[in-house]
Amino acid sequence: MSDSNSGPSPVTGEAVPVGTGIRQWLFRPPRRHGEVETSRNVSFLELFYDLVYVVLIIQAAHALAEDVSWRGMATFAVVFGMIWIAWLNGTLFYELHGREDGRTRSLIFVQMMLLSLLAVYAGHADGDDGRTFAALYALLLALLSYQWYSVYRRDLPELRETPRRYLLVMVAGVVVVAASVPLPADVRLAVWAFFVAAWCSAECVILISWRREPSYGVVTESMVERFGLFIILVLGELVIGVVNGLTATEPSALNTTTGLLGLAIGFGFWWNYADLASRRLPREAGHSLATWIFTHLPMAMAVAAAGAGMVGLAEHAADHRTPIAVSWLMGGSVAVMLLTTVVLLPALADYDRYLSAYKSVQAALVTAAVAALLVGWSRPAPWLLALILLLLLFATWVFAFVRWLRQGSLINERTAE
Repeated sequence: MSDSNSGPSPVTGEAVPVGTGIRQWLFRPPRRHGEVETSRNVSFLELFYDLVYVVLIIQAAHALAEDVSWRGMATFAVVFGMIWIAWLNGTLFYELHGREDGRTRSLIFVQMMLLSLLAVYAGHADGDDGRTFAALYALLLALLSYQWYSVYRRDLPELRETPRRYLLVMVAGVVVVAASVPLPADVRLAVWAFFVAAWCSAECVILISWRREPSYGVVTESMVERFGLFIILVLGELVIGVVNGLTATEPSALNTTTGLLGLAIGFGFWWNYADLASRRLPREAGHSLATWIFTHLPMAMAVAAAGAGMVGLAEHAADHRTPIAVSWLMGGSVAVMLLTTVVLLPALADYDRYLSAYKSVQAALVTAAVAALLVGWSRPAPWLLALILLLLLFATWVFAFVRWLRQGSLINERTAE
């Protein structure tokens, strides 16, 4: 396969008739299970695809920023979960089965069209727009299911059991979401919440069973990079939240300081994720791969939720105490980011090699997460809330850095990258 960022390769061998070449480029079937390309790079098309999901997330986060309440948070969590499930399916399909050809590109562009339409209705999915959102999402799931089926029918008989189970869960998801279209808004939201929880649970069980005795490897550097890039892209919502919050308020030193402190929280998210979890391969077998994949859902959700909270921080910068919902949202987002990192670390392939270092870092992360929740509960002034959360993130990174300096070999590996 040519470099994944390039277009069709120039002819280097025997000439192929134009008609044959077009058919091969447009109708070549996807790779079977087991045909994993371990040396490929993340393509420009994948990055383009992820950017469309970021637009969806921005719409959902804006809705949360406008309604920072328990209902608003619940709606955001459910809608974000649905968005992430679709992203996971598109990402894993390209990683395991996609090709640099016209068929793969065409199907991805169709998905991107559906995702763009979904973004129109994502901001008010808990109201009347939810009917259209559900119909479009069911259609997207059906398209993704078709892609998985196109692989299943080409798989070797001995490799079909797990894909069959996966397909059944996908089809069940299409039915459940489609059935929610005519329901009242609150009932529809409850059905979506059931879908997200049930789908993740079922696929997690399937993945654990499949990887108990893996017949071939699926973990690649490109897959790890793709998950990391998605976290980085979602961090863009945090920057947007700061900008929106500052734009909506009168310019002042206090407002600007509060906004910049909030932005620095995003830097803390990036720094901890980049040095503790990114670019590290997960284990292949057991429950580790499932843990690694599905822990990225609440982690990415926490980053996006913090972006929505930034608007409230900036708008209430002059208040003596942060509004309770905003305070809990910010403290909870930082706590979830830290705790999901704690859960993620044991799933890494090098965890046992540096067990003592990782365990001490996990203890520091848990301590900081509890402190973040206490800060959210205490509701200090917005600038002080942002400052304390930033210091907690900074302290965890400094602790990890010092711990790894003492470890020696690990820090040398990281700096060599």
